[in-house]
Amino acid sequence: MYNFLPNLSVIEASSFVASPTAGLYLAQMGAEVIRVDQIGGGPDFRRWPVTENNDSLYWENLNRAKKSVALDLGRPEGRELLQQLVRATGQFVTNFPVGGFLSHAVLAEGRPDLITVRVMGWADGSPALDYTVNNAVGYPMLTGAGPEPVNHVLPAWDLLTGAYAAFALMAAIQRRGATGEGGEVRLPLSDIAIGTVANLGGIAEVMYGGANRPRLGNAVYGLFGRDFVTRDGERTMIVVVTPRQWANLIAALGLGEAIASIEAARGVSFAKDDGLRFEHRDALYPLFEAAIAARDHADLAAAFDAGGIVHSPYRTMLDAAQDPELVANNPIFGAVENPSGFAYPAAGAFATVPQLDRQAPRPAPRNGQHTEEVLAERLSLSSGEIARLIDAGIAGTGDKT
Repeated sequence: MYNFLPNLSVIEASSFVASPTAGLYLAQMGAEVIRVDQIGGGPDFRRWPVTENNDSLYWENLNRAKKSVALDLGRPEGRELLQQLVRATGQFVTNFPVGGFLSHAVLAEGRPDLITVRVMGWADGSPALDYTVNNAVGYPMLTGAGPEPVNHVLPAWDLLTGAYAAFALMAAIQRRGATGEGGEVRLPLSDIAIGTVANLGGIAEVMYGGANRPRLGNAVYGLFGRDFVTRDGERTMIVVVTPRQWANLIAALGLGEAIASIEAARGVSFAKDDGLRFEHRDALYPLFEAAIAARDHADLAAAFDAGGIVHSPYRTMLDAAQDPELVANNPIFGAVENPSGFAYPAAGAFATVPQLDRQAPRPAPRNGQHTEEVLAERLSLSSGEIARLIDAGIAGTGDKT
């Protein structure tokens, strides 16, 4: 946690990954992020993975450092309270539909300088998920050896959209500071996905060549990079991106003469050309397979580390969670009390600022934990009025549900 945004308050009404990620990143940089949900939790409140008590570890970690307000959004008075909170605060992040009671036009009637950042599925407002958008832009047809498509399990477009949403909010605030104008920023997952494809040269590539890229399995397109198995059965990924790494890899494996023979036979030099190493992988891979299969992983890892060669064995997520370098001794993690009651390392801000002391990660709230506080501070409601809302079931408190 860092206190970069101490004067920024944001209302978040969202669910699942992209929109909550935007709020999480803002909260980790010091913003006051007030998440508003249905009393008892929204549609993602019990999303897996869950504990034996059905507490969502997913929800708990995407909502760290936020405040929680619980309202009955199925009733007019609950919806009106959310609208009032948005107008009182002036910054709103959501993945609710474009129309309806949370449309920017409706909200801006009472707050013309309001900034709304809205995560969407498709640009026309129709729904989409990361996994369906990923299919639409073609990546599952590039992943794996084929011929079947392979869906990866990381919700990449959700995460990119969440990060872009946090950035877009800060950009819109900068604009408002200069012009006094608010506005709505719409971020469809589909646009984030296809725009990223374009930024990586993918659209230009297929249009230039008139064909799709071949399926490569674990090989890296355009580089010398692939998984190999050591003598003791350790599967490890090796990737070369610089001439120095290539030279050191050849030296570590004792392949200088064999590589030189291939270069002479084919009239090429692999010393400084990534593309040539990739194009001639049919000749190079067998050499490296044999050399790596003749060595134990620990021996190779030491040689590769000495030569600055990028490599990593394949591990499970449990292996990673138990790695001291990645987790236990990593300063981005800390210990907090979690609503689930389960103790585990909690992630704070990913960035490290050497000039500043890092604050500890903060826990996620219970559903409705800050309802009374926020309604009093943001809407200046009296304790009696808040009690009436709670008694009527329009507002919920932090009792565990």
